[in-house]
Amino acid sequence: MTALGLALTVSVLLSVLALVDGLRSTFRASGDPLNILVLRSGAPAELMSNLPRVAYNALRYKPGIARTSSGEPMASLEVVTVISLENPEHPGGTTISFRGVTPVGIQIRRRIVIQAGRWFRPGYREVVVGGSIAARYPEARLGGQLQFGRGTWIVVGVMDAGNSSINSEIFCDLNQLASDDAREDVLSSVLLRASDPLAKAALIKNLNEDPQLEVDAVGETEYYDRQTVSAAPVQFVGLFVAAIMAVGSSFSAMNTMYAAVARRSKEIGTLRVLGFSRRAILASFLVESLLLAAVGGLIGCALVLPLNNLTSSIGSFTTFGETTFQFRLSPAIMETGMAFVLLISACGGLLPACNAARKEILDALRAV
Repeated sequence: MTALGLALTVSVLLSVLALVDGLRSTFRASGDPLNILVLRSGAPAELMSNLPRVAYNALRYKPGIARTSSGEPMASLEVVTVISLENPEHPGGTTISFRGVTPVGIQIRRRIVIQAGRWFRPGYREVVVGGSIAARYPEARLGGQLQFGRGTWIVVGVMDAGNSSINSEIFCDLNQLASDDAREDVLSSVLLRASDPLAKAALIKNLNEDPQLEVDAVGETEYYDRQTVSAAPVQFVGLFVAAIMAVGSSFSAMNTMYAAVARRSKEIGTLRVLGFSRRAILASFLVESLLLAAVGGLIGCALVLPLNNLTSSIGSFTTFGETTFQFRLSPAIMETGMAFVLLISACGGLLPACNAARKEILDALRAV
């Protein structure tokens, strides 16, 4: 029972760590090391950013921006909003990120491939949905229709961007979405691609220090790293519950070891007569406590293994859209869980081990 209690404690901790690591991995895969995201100064996310077209026209020819094969700057003006989709698992609808992009914006995101169908045509109410969206929402599957803005949008393609948050977004033509959302002149952000890492650093500095633009430029990978704040409430609650369970498990291990010491008083006395030191007695009971913890830790790891690569979703307090991700139970996380349970058991087993080591030989031998 003590080992089972330790196992449940470890399983709670590992579940939370697997969730956070999976979400962090998804956001990390969403960015490109050479991409730069430009927002309105002070805006924490694209949804809250209001970037005018005049700023885009001023920055798209900055030095250091990569060029397409036709010589066009790799700079994509974009608008981001959210829509609600009906899901049988979430009655009442779920908010999904809806992004208007340019053809250059698709080129900048080099990991995106069309899984089914085709890309949308500029000027038409056509959308391409992420693979996770198509799998979770019946109305967003290929050939489906979405009601948003001033008309009906047709799903003409399903895109796959690997393990990234783009799979949880819907792409459409920038100008069509801006027109439907009445945002022709003030949009959300600009996505740039730098020609090389040195040019990226210089370009970010140039954009942030330009007083006429009033923008905040940040590397795309750094921007998405900040989005892991979505998991902060779940992480806090999970770690808090794990800490409470850890205290209970520590007392459980302590009671078990105290009972073991009480049952083995004569054996302790016999060992002392044979020449074993107090330190050896203490070490033997402490090792027994750690072995008990190791059994509980292994059971806990086995309980959580089915969560590995399990697909789930979480809402963001920054973007207000749903992000689909997979739990990631890595070896490092399992090692953390084992270290955690060993620490719990060491704390619970230390006092009983000290009690066994302090027993006098005659008192131990007289014990019934």
